[in-house]
Amino acid sequence: MTRLKGNETPAWTRILVGLLALLLLLGLITLIYVRSLFGPAGGGKYTLQVSQGETVGQVAADLQAHHIIKNARALRYIMGKNGSASKLKEGAYDLSGTMTAQQVANVLAGPARLAVIKVTIPEGRRIRDIPAIFDKAGYDGKAIATALTDVNLSRYAHGKQPNLEGFIFPSTYEFRPKDSSQAIVKKMVARMEQEFTPANIAKARALGLSVRGWVILASMVQAEAASNNDMPIIAGVFLNRLKEDIALGSDPTVAYGLGKNLPELDRSAGDFQKDTPYSTYTRKGLPAGPINNPGEAALLAAINPQLKMADGRDALYFLHVPGGKIYVNHTYAEHLRDNAQHR
Repeated sequence: MTRLKGNETPAWTRILVGLLALLLLLGLITLIYVRSLFGPAGGGKYTLQVSQGETVGQVAADLQAHHIIKNARALRYIMGKNGSASKLKEGAYDLSGTMTAQQVANVLAGPARLAVIKVTIPEGRRIRDIPAIFDKAGYDGKAIATALTDVNLSRYAHGKQPNLEGFIFPSTYEFRPKDSSQAIVKKMVARMEQEFTPANIAKARALGLSVRGWVILASMVQAEAASNNDMPIIAGVFLNRLKEDIALGSDPTVAYGLGKNLPELDRSAGDFQKDTPYSTYTRKGLPAGPINNPGEAALLAAINPQLKMADGRDALYFLHVPGGKIYVNHTYAEHLRDNAQHR
């Protein structure tokens, strides 16, 4: 039997201490490694788009692939622990690889930034022009064209009108990428109907106009005016001519009825003698329907017209000349005089 000398530690004790030290070292290494999985992954900026029904597991895998987090399981653990795993919202989240997993989880637990697409409908565009605008923005232009034929979406587009011409409000809209064509058109129609306030409708009726007649007149004003300042003047001329039972004689109505753009009209080809429900040369009164989608300035001008000339007489004729100036007259002879002098 070997005897220990002095304070010599038994061999088994040294082995045990060594094993404990090794275990502690391994535990420390493991702790450091696990903690590192929760640290920044070092990637760049990234906008996460979460779709409806997407799971935390799918999101975590996406973020790991883009080096926003180091480990998908780490993020799933945090979000499971704080209860946000089941509350992931559809939308966009702005993240960065400089964030810790906890910081990423905090962002995902907060409100999403809804992805939107901005679409601008300019004043005076026809229905036929609108699908191409949406096509360019990434939507299905054909589906939009179909939705634009649903006149039941508006309370005021009726009669023989084949589409929502005149009842789409020109503006810049924000739509979500997955919005349906019908939802998109409903939103534009709803915005137009905000213009149809009781006060505005009362003004239209005082002038002898229904809401639809008001929109038809506004579309003509929109097509004829060189500037917003001209709009009340032109509205006044058309309203006075209606009162006097004089044909309105508006070139844009002829173009619309023939399916042409204004510069395409050809007098020598008899365009102004061709009868359509929209021609205000061959027929008296307002055309069969709106000829474009008028903006707010035209809508307001149509119910706030300038009916009188400076000398107090009714304005019955107007003439635009190069440079944007407008001449207004009461008699046809005066109108011909200004044509001879300024054209």
